Amino acid sequence: MRYGLCVPCLGEFAEPRQVADLARRAEEAGWDGFFVWDHVVFPYGAVDVADPWVLLTLVAAATERIRLGPLVTPVARRRPGTLARQTTSVDRLCGGRLVLGAGLGFTLEAEYGTWGEPAEPSAVAERLDEGLALLTELWSGEKVDFHGAHLSATDVTFLPTPVQRPRPPIWIGCNWPNRLPLRRAARWDGIAPMIIGSDGSFGPTPEIVTELIGAVTEYREDTASFDVVITGRTPADRPDTACATVEAIAAAGGTWWLEGFHPGLGEYVEALRRVTAGPPRRGRAAGPRHRREGTR
Repeated sequence: MRYGLCVPCLGEFAEPRQVADLARRAEEAGWDGFFVWDHVVFPYGAVDVADPWVLLTLVAAATERIRLGPLVTPVARRRPGTLARQTTSVDRLCGGRLVLGAGLGFTLEAEYGTWGEPAEPSAVAERLDEGLALLTELWSGEKVDFHGAHLSATDVTFLPTPVQRPRPPIWIGCNWPNRLPLRRAARWDGIAPMIIGSDGSFGPTPEIVTELIGAVTEYREDTASFDVVITGRTPADRPDTACATVEAIAAAGGTWWLEGFHPGLGEYVEALRRVTAGPPRRGRAAGPRHRREGTR
């Protein structure tokens, strides 16, 4: 099991230097990953918003070991050439530590309808799949001729390439219990479900993780190199409770535990407290350096 944080690009987390400092503290405290949301506008009222790639650039420069990336980027909202440049630049800056979290976006009306773009889930899903296919071809460094229903690239060679070969890992986001994205996730490197309880808080349980992995195996037989990225919240002041919670998730098949935060008032202070307390692993020793070829 690896341990990370997932923070908004909103509210108190919209100040890039503060987010970079939080990531630096996380690495020093032994965490393994640091991930940020990706929004241009927020669907629930006016709030400060930061560009995730600016945040990740500073996070990359402030750290040496931890994995980092957007969780998740609405690929259909971004031009594939621009996204290829951003991801490659960050992966090279951080020495091959980027993970690309990808999904439809939330909400579709805010992400797409705001700008007069089609917001129908099927159309966004088609553009997401094409975008990921084109992105991986651009990452190859070879000449690309790509002609899909929504996207095209004619006689283009993208250089330099990412540090990670053949490409950075891709995790697919989804809102559990929606199972449609699981087929997409099975083609890539991991699944990052948003599991929300009836009270609106994070609600992952070992039973849900077991069910989710069982659903993925309907589309992918080999899950040995497949990441199951679970976001929740554990107390900073009760380490035994925190460890027991995460150990149960790991026993069910989770490979990453992310402490999740919201854009509300006081959340940055709570994130600092949780970071300083260290990851919910027995002994709280800093984890080993990640292998460059993957996240496991």
